[in-house]
Amino acid sequence: MTSPITTKRVIIGPDNFKKVVDLSSPSKIGLPKGQIDTEFLSQIKPGNSFEVQGVKYYVLNCDTIDYIMHYLKRQTQIVYPKEANYIAMRLDIFPGKRVGEAGTGSGAFTVYLSRILGPYGRVYTYEQREEFYKLAQKNLREFSEFDNVIMYNKSINEGIKERDLDAFFLDVRKPWEVLEEVRKALKPAGHLGILVPTTNQVSESLAALEKVGFYISEVSEIILRKYKLNPQRLRPEDLMVGHTGYLIFARKLK
Repeated sequence: MTSPITTKRVIIGPDNFKKVVDLSSPSKIGLPKGQIDTEFLSQIKPGNSFEVQGVKYYVLNCDTIDYIMHYLKRQTQIVYPKEANYIAMRLDIFPGKRVGEAGTGSGAFTVYLSRILGPYGRVYTYEQREEFYKLAQKNLREFSEFDNVIMYNKSINEGIKERDLDAFFLDVRKPWEVLEEVRKALKPAGHLGILVPTTNQVSESLAALEKVGFYISEVSEIILRKYKLNPQRLRPEDLMVGHTGYLIFARKLK
């Protein structure tokens, strides 16, 4: 299966200009000065440059982070890259594993899971709201390299079909209400990750995890600070993505 992401390109230019475009359908691409069409851009190999009205731009392949942060359509808060990689490591996710997810949202983390699990892994993702479910479907079609995502338009309060999953990730409003169902879906010693935005949600989740039969391994928050790209004036950027959520990690016990 050829990934739709192969038709995406990233255009970079002066003043930190960046734009992700799709070459699969003819269109005009607006730039800070002037425009080009997709047919012209498709003839430029990644790593090479072009000029429009005296301004030089470069063309790059579109990678996962560019797709998620600059192209993926969203109607919900997403799992940011600063958390996504850490979650994957804490849940011991690698190619071939079977992973459950609840709270698909716009599908950003689902896209990431699909890519790292590979053709023999599986993502089973649940989204209750139909508008988010349809948006996530569209975003996956725009990116998916592997046919490895099974989507459900339902709440996991109604039950989880799968059993013996290696890991499960929860991004829902009241995770403590669904821990029994998640526990049934996980294999013995399976990994659980939870993302919540407030401390009271952390407290509720911790209390419920102990009652249900999980070993709580960590509660954490990840803050990423970027720096300006000027070697003569190296200092932090003026604006940053600060608090996005608290992470809770646990393992299923007998």
